[in-house]
Amino acid sequence: MAKSLVIVESPAKAKTITRYLRKGFQVKASLGHVMDLPKSKIGVDVDKEFRPTYDVIPGKVKVIDQLKKAAEKADDIYLATDPDREGEAICAHLKDILRNGKKGKKFYRVLFNEITKEGIRAAFEKPGRINSKLVDAQQARRILDRLVGYQISPLLWEKVRRGISAGRVQTVALRMIADREREILAFQSEEYWTMKSRLEGKLPPAFEARVAKFNSKNLEIPNEASAKKHQATLEKATFVVDGVTRREKRKYAVPPFTTSPLQQESYRKLRFPAKKTMMVAQKLYEGIELGTEGGVGLITYMRTDSPRVADSALTAVRDFIRGQYGEEFLPAKPVLHKKKKNAQDAHEAIRPTDVTRTPDAMQAYLGADELKLYRLIWQRFVASQMNPAVYDQTVIDITAGDHKLRASGSIEKFKGFLAVYEEGRDANLSEEEEEEESLRKLPELAKGETLKLLKVLPEQHFTDPAPRYNDATLVRTLEEKGIGRPSTYASIISTIQNREYVRKHQGRFFLQELGLIVTDQLTKSFSELFDFAYTARMEEQLDEIEEGQTPWKKVLKDFYKKFQKDLKIAKREMDDIKGEGIPTEEVCEECQSPMVLRLGRLGRFLACTG
Repeated sequence: MAKSLVIVESPAKAKTITRYLRKGFQVKASLGHVMDLPKSKIGVDVDKEFRPTYDVIPGKVKVIDQLKKAAEKADDIYLATDPDREGEAICAHLKDILRNGKKGKKFYRVLFNEITKEGIRAAFEKPGRINSKLVDAQQARRILDRLVGYQISPLLWEKVRRGISAGRVQTVALRMIADREREILAFQSEEYWTMKSRLEGKLPPAFEARVAKFNSKNLEIPNEASAKKHQATLEKATFVVDGVTRREKRKYAVPPFTTSPLQQESYRKLRFPAKKTMMVAQKLYEGIELGTEGGVGLITYMRTDSPRVADSALTAVRDFIRGQYGEEFLPAKPVLHKKKKNAQDAHEAIRPTDVTRTPDAMQAYLGADELKLYRLIWQRFVASQMNPAVYDQTVIDITAGDHKLRASGSIEKFKGFLAVYEEGRDANLSEEEEEEESLRKLPELAKGETLKLLKVLPEQHFTDPAPRYNDATLVRTLEEKGIGRPSTYASIISTIQNREYVRKHQGRFFLQELGLIVTDQLTKSFSELFDFAYTARMEEQLDEIEEGQTPWKKVLKDFYKKFQKDLKIAKREMDDIKGEGIPTEEVCEECQSPMVLRLGRLGRFLACTG
């Protein structure tokens, strides 16, 4: 009979952990959260210090009965859910349910960053207690979201359309997409031209140089007439080498993945949406069946903001690099990547639990998506501990009368970390950046050498608006603005799509008519609540709760005082699209009555008040 009960979230995780525990342990899964605020009502008593009411989640009654029976037979109960706020809240609820007023049961909190034999056994040797500060931070977020969602959504039902809803953070993300849509609609494209010259020196090869300056000022060519003038002048000019600069350039490896960069890079290279990335990563973390080895967790925990790596993993990857690639690829000391300013640094970076389990070796055990993501994580981790790539970069400055030209080129001397991994990019590089990064060989030239002009190459362009967001750029912008946290990005993006506020087309997010209306109504009535800076400050306050710096009830009290006032004003002043409609200056052609804007199944339309 088992003397100790271990509770995790998922059956896959339970199966993997069971292999590493000695006899006398029984491992059960809670299947995620077991309690939550009720769906039928707000579930928060604002008059009694925001006291929440938690109910057993429908569908979890059978799971709880099974856990209770197992707990009755156990002396010790180990709560081993994920090492984050959500995991801590699950532990707190499980403890409340399983204790059930009985004394004598001992509850322990077990934390591990990787589901490996060493990681599991080390965690069980030093169990701890539930972190009440993490529980408070999760509870504060849950109550904040409930207060906003359950009090603004009915207002939208009344004023806009029944069944739609608002979310504290999701609405801010929607606002970002709406703002970008307005930028695109208001954008007026402008014509401009660039100019290159194809030149030849005494030695091959021929090369192209960009015309950068005219009369010591940056060259601006607004139209074809101006381009032809510059072209005619250049065709008569003498091209002379003004200077040749050669230097060694180093390109350093990026850190191992944290959650946000993983979501961004997974979209860039694999076209995985954020939600899919996290689902696949969860499988790799919880355990993959490796033949006779059984279930093995292949990566460390995938919700983290720290690039920190355990000493044992650094030793292992350095040994691997030395054996696989050679000493020249290995730095003299381990590379320690800097964490971001507001990083909580609670967990290691996302890395393979065993670097010797190469993607090729795992191919037989992984599905196509699992293999792609594992390869990405493995390559990034190995590359993060390798020497930089080295280039010989040449910059040639050329004078042609009043025009100044520049040509840049690089020759790779040493591949370094690029032998394993190169980071993807979100958007097209500028012309200068493309030159800077171009791997092309330039001819040997001397200062004062006269060059032969082969052809002047004018090219017409038109300015483009900022592109619509995709998964990678939206995640990056959310992170830059401090909106939400990396662990919430996937659910934020899924929610605004599920509510049909945005649609995805060719990988880009397009604002829907309903999304525009909801954004306009909410930002007009709750300008501070859905402000970027205010939302970011709320995230900081949740972090302060977690760190024990601010009581959670104070944060809610300060928030709710202002929110109540805004809600009263919004109920009185929000445009009534559903009922009266929004007044316009248009009049009905038939009866000359005023026209108003209403919302129909296909979007907004003009309706006659008569």
